[in-house]
Amino acid sequence: MATADFRLCDVSLDRSFDRRDARIEREQALAIIDLLENNTFIPVGHDGGPYRLRIEMAAGRLVLHISDEEGTLAVSHYLSLTPFRRLLRDYTQICESYYDAIRCPGPERLEAIDMGRRGLHNEAAELLKERLSTRVSVDQDTARRLFTLICALLSRGVDNPLLLT
Repeated sequence: MATADFRLCDVSLDRSFDRRDARIEREQALAIIDLLENNTFIPVGHDGGPYRLRIEMAAGRLVLHISDEEGTLAVSHYLSLTPFRRLLRDYTQICESYYDAIRCPGPERLEAIDMGRRGLHNEAAELLKERLSTRVSVDQDTARRLFTLICALLSRGVDNPLLLT
């Protein structure tokens, strides 16, 4: 008897935003590759996947559409981003600092910025795990990669108020 497969086999993001940025697209692609390579994704009340995940924005909320491997919708989960506001803004700013520091000589500044970025990323992943826990159980690495994808999605929105200071 086969064991249940609680993982993602496909991830897609809403492409309705007009803005494109090569860095954001690259971060998104890498996060999806890493996510599909290794993830734990357990929708509450389902017998096993693998699952397809579509992430989009609707009415100011993050929407996670979870389908089975054939594409049959299993559940849609609407998530308020208000609790993430500070983390999203700070993470976006520290990523910009990181990209600026790459152009400057000397690893010290880059290392300090990267430590701060990882700390914020971990904090956001914990919050995401907590906020999803009623619908989906994910591990820390999966939550980190999902947060990266959320940032990529929100960064596409021109003048997104969640990312502005």
